Formats: sequence, structure tokens, C-alpha cells
Amino acid sequence: MTLKDQITEDMKTAMRAKDSERLGTIRLLLSACKQKEVDERVVLDDAAVVAIIDKLIKQRRDSVAAFVQAARQDLADKESAEIKVLEAYLPQRLGADEVLTQVRAIVAELGAKGPGDMGKVMGVVKTRLAGKAEMGQVSAAVKTALAG
Repeated sequence: MTLKDQITEDMKTAMRAKDSERLGTIRLLLSACKQKEVDERVVLDDAAVVAIIDKLIKQRRDSVAAFVQAARQDLADKESAEIKVLEAYLPQRLGADEVLTQVRAIVAELGAKGPGDMGKVMGVVKTRLAGKAEMGQVSAAVKTALAG
């Protein structure tokens, strides 16, 4: 069963359970997937769905920060609940040490040296660690590996 099929099944389950908050978040996710399929005329694989989920989670985190700063805790809580629903569809994330270890291995494999090679390293790292780690964390690990 693909990730998209699993999400569709979870939507049906949420509808039956009358879980409106979860249902709204799942519908939002399926809508984003459908939009990408229509815009690019492709059928999404699991990696593309994970990329969409990552993007939605990043948007929610940015919103939470803005709502907290504006003293709107009610809206921040709603966004946080959506993040929890979306995170359930992500694969197991790597820890900071595991990310750094894999990044250092890729840097050694490419023979990259110094900050000038960051783009080359990030291109390879993005494909290998997509969905397994947050890209902000990966970028910091690449900078550390290239500096050291």
C-alpha cells in the first residue's frame, strides 16, 4: 500500500469516527498532493508525498512561531495539532549524530573540501536523506562537515 493510499484510508477512518480535526488535516494533505499531481501531470510516489508533508510541517511550524509571537495560543495549538497528524506519515527520522555521520561519509565520498562545495554536497545529501531528516538540520551538518 502506498503512502497516498494509506492517507486516503485514514481519511475514511476519520470520517467514520467523526474526528473533524484529523479529517481536516488529512484533507489538506490530500489536496496538496492532488494539486501537485495536476500541476505537474504526474502520479506521486512515496518520496514526493513525504516531500509535501515536510513542506506542510515547515509551514505549520512557521505559523506556530508567528502565532506565539502574536499571543494567539489558540491558533498555535491548532497548528501544533496539525503537525502531530502530519508527522505520523513521515518515516522514522534520523538523530543529529546519525545525520552528521552520513553527511561526513558523503563529503568523504565526494572528496568535497570547504564551503565552496556545499552545493555539490547538498545535492547528493538531499536525495539520500529526503524524508529521513529535516533539511535545516542536514544543512547545518553539511556546514559542520565541510568546516572540519
